[in-house]
Amino acid sequence: MAHIKKKWGVILIYLALCLFFVISFFPVFYTFMSSFKSNMDILTTGDLIIPREFVFDNYIKAWRLADFQTYTINSIFLAFFCVLGAIFASTICGYVFSRATFKGKEFIFYFMISSMFVSLGTLTLYPLLMIMKAFHLNKSLWGVIIIRVFGMNITNLFIARGFISSIPREIDEAAKIDGCSFDAIYYRIIFPLCKPLIATVGILSFRSAWNDYMLPMVFTMTDTGRMPLVVGIMHLKSSGDAASSWNLMLAGTAISLIPMIIIYIMFNRYFISGMTTGAVKG
Repeated sequence: MAHIKKKWGVILIYLALCLFFVISFFPVFYTFMSSFKSNMDILTTGDLIIPREFVFDNYIKAWRLADFQTYTINSIFLAFFCVLGAIFASTICGYVFSRATFKGKEFIFYFMISSMFVSLGTLTLYPLLMIMKAFHLNKSLWGVIIIRVFGMNITNLFIARGFISSIPREIDEAAKIDGCSFDAIYYRIIFPLCKPLIATVGILSFRSAWNDYMLPMVFTMTDTGRMPLVVGIMHLKSSGDAASSWNLMLAGTAISLIPMIIIYIMFNRYFISGMTTGAVKG
């Protein structure tokens, strides 16, 4: 009897996981399928998932009408420095909150963590723009990069502290005996041991930077040559023959999804390891 209950429990778990996968994957699948439809089919037969006729010309038109090469270079530039900054900021802060000893450490950490539950949305957009304008960075992607890096993603900090806390302190003590300072322990010992954490933070930061729309749009509004891919794709909506060329915009969106999928597939093993370690040991 217990064996039968266990078997049904496993079946229900797999059914729930399959349902979750379908719900999560459906928007991506619908986007790819719709990118092969004509604009008229999208407007009149939006309830049909599979196109009546596959229109491959959407991708050719989207690539030709949008400056994909420039947009892609801008997106790579934005994502690269956001990922690099996030990795160092998260690992350094995680190391300090895990290993350092100073008054108010726990209060500061949990105060920062509490900000995960506060969402100000676009309310901070204008103040951030004014701050960057004071540094003459309001018309550059560098302004976006500085905000993203120094804004500190709290999720990355939480994962980093949990992961570094799982590294045995005996390693630190042995390094101190050999004469390593607090800083040297970080870059000689802790950082090289954080490959799963680096992959996790890297993927999360890359996804955030690659898919970010509002902030880069505001900072590159007056200079289309600096627009990243996601912002540039939105211009495809009004670049075709119709008032709203959804087919071209969806084709461009499908193209922009490919790098994110490739990055995740490449670093998936490290990503899962970093997430689980940070969650369990934190």
